[in-house]
Amino acid sequence: MRKIRIIEHMSLDGVIQAPGAPDEDGDYAHGGWAMPFSDPAVGEAIEAVYGQSFDLLIGRRTYDIFGSYWPKRRGPLADSLNGATKFVATHGARSLDWGPAEALGADIVAGIRRVKATEGPDLVTWGSSTLTPVLVEQDLADEIVLLVAPVLLGAGKRFFREGFGARELRLVGIERAGSGVIISRYQPAGPLRTGSYDRPVD
Repeated sequence: MRKIRIIEHMSLDGVIQAPGAPDEDGDYAHGGWAMPFSDPAVGEAIEAVYGQSFDLLIGRRTYDIFGSYWPKRRGPLADSLNGATKFVATHGARSLDWGPAEALGADIVAGIRRVKATEGPDLVTWGSSTLTPVLVEQDLADEIVLLVAPVLLGAGKRFFREGFGARELRLVGIERAGSGVIISRYQPAGPLRTGSYDRPVD
């Protein structure tokens, strides 16, 4: 069975929309907000998430953004992304020209479970603001890596959206980049526990 790893650039107030460029997601006012905080430690964290071999699990919009960018680039990460199989959450009939690629089908969750159960390299989800919450809510994500920049955006698509199911995560790694980005790695830790000031939590 494959593992699924999520990586997200995120603001302090939970926004993950358009971190990479001003025109990355339509007319979002703060597009490109993560780029001033790029540094070697952030790049190394991203490369570590991908590892030596991986496939991509991404939404249609992220697929289109990546497909217009990475084929024009060269280097180890570009070569790995271009060569990876892309499993795409899409309902449209548009072709998947940036291959190798495969649509997950009409039932996205069933499609993800099918791919996760197969033999092959781990699956990495980067971006895809509508797909990542589904992976966590459906207990499909094995690891979440958050690259939290020291910015407050006030509005935008959020990873932990309203109505997100309560649960706990286990912190398994943390690093501070020189730019101020906090790189945190989490794994699922089961249902949410509660307690009170006058009664310790078991």
